[in-house]
Amino acid sequence: MTEFTMPSLGADMDAGTLQEWLVQPGDEVHKGDLVAVVETAKSTIEVECFETGTVRKLLVAPGTTVPVGTALALIEPGAEKPRKREPLKKEPRDTAPQRHERHREAEGEGPVQPGRTEAGPLLRHLAERAGIALEPLEGSGPRGRLTRADVEQAAAGAAARPPRVRATPLARRLAAELDVDLASVTGTGTGGAVRAVDVRTAAPGPATPPSPRHVAPAPARPSSEDRTAAMRRAIANLMTRSHQEIPHYYLSTTVDMATAMDWLHEHNRRAPVGERLLPAALLLKAAALAAHEVPELNGFWTEDHFTPGDGVHLGVAVSLRGGGLVAPTLHNADALELPLLMAALKDLVTRARTGRLRGSEVSGSTLTVTNLGDQGVETVFGVIYPPQVALVGFGRLIDRPCAVDGLLGVRPVVTATLSADHRATDGAVGARYLTAVDRLLQKPEEL
Repeated sequence: MTEFTMPSLGADMDAGTLQEWLVQPGDEVHKGDLVAVVETAKSTIEVECFETGTVRKLLVAPGTTVPVGTALALIEPGAEKPRKREPLKKEPRDTAPQRHERHREAEGEGPVQPGRTEAGPLLRHLAERAGIALEPLEGSGPRGRLTRADVEQAAAGAAARPPRVRATPLARRLAAELDVDLASVTGTGTGGAVRAVDVRTAAPGPATPPSPRHVAPAPARPSSEDRTAAMRRAIANLMTRSHQEIPHYYLSTTVDMATAMDWLHEHNRRAPVGERLLPAALLLKAAALAAHEVPELNGFWTEDHFTPGDGVHLGVAVSLRGGGLVAPTLHNADALELPLLMAALKDLVTRARTGRLRGSEVSGSTLTVTNLGDQGVETVFGVIYPPQVALVGFGRLIDRPCAVDGLLGVRPVVTATLSADHRATDGAVGARYLTAVDRLLQKPEEL
């Protein structure tokens, strides 16, 4: 039996509150499936399972705060069923129309494969809560995958029909096995949902007594003021640790953005509205490619030595509407094409501000980028997010008088900064990184 434990969702997290279970005992789960919603000091995060198997027991009740590493559930390992994959085809180098079509598929506009009801625990949970079946639904996501919008749309349509009995998946299976009419059972679950114990009680013959739950009672939910204070404490502790432990050095350079902005305007003039880019996409891609070129700044300082990252995973600082910030991760940002990077950035920012990030998206970043240009500042020198060894900052894009080829003109420029850990690198390495960022932004068509 494997323990599913409270994960560490950031260097500043010591404990988390289990807010909601998305699975029930008896459910089969696969590695990567969403199984729970956890509330940290900074955000509400959907947590994935790292095992494949069957959920045998939930050990912690919703609303309970436990330290990182605490066992939350027991999972009986099962054999990983290989997922069917399309055979790899060797294709010629991408062309613009091909990239465009692939992006449309990634956005959910590609052809739908009929008969597929692929859905994770979150969607199954939403469907169960809305009282609808997933099987008849047609997915609008990539390759016919069901999306949250599909479920919510189906739920809205179902609202006009007679209500379906709310019951957990296990309760439905038991009801079928024990020949119990769910409509005649009084549910004791959340919102009156019928649970397995209700079905056993209602079944003919000697009822099975409900098994005692070995979980702690749910405490009261913290108020928004408490959450704000907790977030400030988490940020304060981490940033204090950063300043006390990391010997920072700072560099900056001014990047001429005239070529990049000309290319961006031409791209957006030709692209559909949904595929237009913001300057932030160019800056993030340049930062990621430069980190690939200068790997000494892309990794972690732990146990008195530097460990390079296994890829360029950019943490993107996002300010929250209620105050505070989080830094969700753009995994393998150096390999993302610009339209995909732009879409991923929009998605991350939206979900960060609505508290729907996933566990894999708030950990593992190897380098953080903060862009305060939209806040009006010209230059930002950030504080390194431990145990990372560098942080890149971009300020506001502004027009300045510049001398180019002996002629004075007004050009758009941005100030790029680097805060780096002097234990891991020296200024020469940092200078090489900023030079690479500048060079990459002069050839935006190659980003």
